[in-house]
Amino acid sequence: MKPFTRPSLIAVLSVSTVLAGCSAAERLSRVGQAPVMSPVSSPTQESGYRPVSMPMPNPTMLEPAANSLWRPGARAFFKDQRAKEVGDVMTVVVNIQNERAQINNETRRTRDNVSERGAITDFSNILGGATPDLPSFNANSGSDYRGRGSINRDETISVRLAAVVLQTLPNGNLAIAGRQEVRVNSELREIKVAGVIRPEDIKSDNTIAADKIAEARISYGGRGTVTDVQQPRYGQQIFDVIFPF
Repeated sequence: MKPFTRPSLIAVLSVSTVLAGCSAAERLSRVGQAPVMSPVSSPTQESGYRPVSMPMPNPTMLEPAANSLWRPGARAFFKDQRAKEVGDVMTVVVNIQNERAQINNETRRTRDNVSERGAITDFSNILGGATPDLPSFNANSGSDYRGRGSINRDETISVRLAAVVLQTLPNGNLAIAGRQEVRVNSELREIKVAGVIRPEDIKSDNTIAADKIAEARISYGGRGTVTDVQQPRYGQQIFDVIFPF
């Protein structure tokens, strides 16, 4: 094998520098390696995290009743093991079975314009003198637009993941967030869930259904060799954005 000469080495380094302007260099550095898992950290430390702000009712003052075993604001006589404080963990059950959507649209627009004018041979009666003949002209224009679109979606997701209470809102509701990463060979699957829940909707086994989460944000995706093959190339994506037709 012929060794690299200095000019060829400089050329290779120059190409690598150009690729560093996009994500190609980072992807090339991971060739032959499995996707790297994200470190375990607090979601509140992420750059895109924002504390939840929701409309709140006016606070009410709870006064203890004399000679009563029931404490105002308590949910039970015994200690509640369900998540209720910041940092507590609960299980979110995401169960989307056979969710389907099918939409077909078709639009067509047609327009024709015709304008004709005959020859004008004499302006003497109007201008008081001889005038040259003006030629006739015809103008035609037309447009035809047809568009079609269809959506056929069929989804089934069944997963359980743990979420952490990030914030206790003034009305007692809880802001939660959770994420889970599973790596199989060279493909990394990532699940994220976030939203606002009521403590009353948490079951006795410390689980809550995804349809009980307000402002729910559920994300299921992945990255790795399989995902790269399923996505169009960068050149095709750029072409789809800038091509006007």
